[in-house]
Amino acid sequence: MKEAIHTYFQALGRTLRVLCKWLLLAVFTGGVCGVIGTAFHLAVEWVTELRGEHLWLLWLLPAAGLAIVALYKGTKCEGMGTNNVLRAVQSGESVSPWLVPAIFFGTVLTHLCGGSAGREGAALQMGGSIGFQAATLLHLNEHDRRTATACGMAAFFSALFGTPLSATLFAMMVVDVGVVFSVTFVPGFAAALIAYGISTACGIAPTRFALAAAPELGIQTALQAAVLGVLCAAVARLFCTVLHVTEHAIPKRLPNPWIRVVVGGIAVVALSYLMGVGRYNGAGMGVITAAVEQGTALPWDFLCKILLTAITLASGFKGGEVVPSFYIGATFGCVAGPLLGLPAGFSAALGLVAVFCGATNTLIPSLLLAFELFGGTGLELIALGCGLCYMLSGHHGLYSSQTFLTEKLRSEYTSQWEERLHPHYAERL
Repeated sequence: MKEAIHTYFQALGRTLRVLCKWLLLAVFTGGVCGVIGTAFHLAVEWVTELRGEHLWLLWLLPAAGLAIVALYKGTKCEGMGTNNVLRAVQSGESVSPWLVPAIFFGTVLTHLCGGSAGREGAALQMGGSIGFQAATLLHLNEHDRRTATACGMAAFFSALFGTPLSATLFAMMVVDVGVVFSVTFVPGFAAALIAYGISTACGIAPTRFALAAAPELGIQTALQAAVLGVLCAAVARLFCTVLHVTEHAIPKRLPNPWIRVVVGGIAVVALSYLMGVGRYNGAGMGVITAAVEQGTALPWDFLCKILLTAITLASGFKGGEVVPSFYIGATFGCVAGPLLGLPAGFSAALGLVAVFCGATNTLIPSLLLAFELFGGTGLELIALGCGLCYMLSGHHGLYSSQTFLTEKLRSEYTSQWEERLHPHYAERL
């Protein structure tokens, strides 16, 4: 009996020590990410407003590109991006601390001068770098550093968008599709809540949309939502394909980064004036809000955003792909939904979440995102559209370092599962 009690308290002590370790990591990571994330959010908002008041800043985009190239060369972060952070979670690969100021100022300059990009790329990169450095300072082992990197991603994402739950699940599930390391949830969610609290305390309102009442759940509306989900899968595939083609084709044709960023900047400026100055520059949150809350969008909005985002990122400008996926999905859904008999605003909301889901291959985080953004309105129909988009979007996505450990259409593991979990598998073949 005494031995059993002793064993119980030994196990309890080890559990409490591990919990304290994770909570210490969460407090440190959440606090730092919350402060830097808040500053980053305010900076992007300020330069976005400034660009709206002074449209001539768009003409400085090539010069901003040169400054970004110089910044990345000076910090020795050239070639680093979100894929490096994902590999850090996968294998413990180190993340440079200089990536934080590089992506911070690089993204701010991109938004100031009208590049078409989002913010979450910076969130994942800065958050991942901060989490990795925190683990190094706390002398955590390789496996714990992976968890710390994911915690940083969740915290920074939460600080920017005000969605702590979906941010946590996104950081847990975006790296390896089909496998979740649940140990990340408690420290990741705690860090995300701390970062969220700091951002709201500084007056940053969480991202929310006033969605009108959703259509009633029934056989007809379910079929309509299903068809829209299938169409969103095609759009998500198109977006990812265009991004990957341009990110290889443009550097191949223009290998010099200085020339590439100038040519790309000139192309974005020219296309902006051709398509409509301001409508496709920056993140485009105003257009997203209009699509969801007012049900208004142009039929070609999603195509223009795909093109400008691909050129912006492939040319060397900095930012993310997630907010552009919101834009693409919302505008496409707003136009396509009414053709199927669905309200435009609700279709925009479904398209926003579905294209995000298909492009990032994160089903459960997408459903939680829908709940946090829209308050659960029409969640069943949105979930149906997301599920079909996820199934049909294929084994590719925004991030090339993302691995698919399970099949989407079958209850089977992929060959990547063997390679990921059994490193010597390929050598045995």
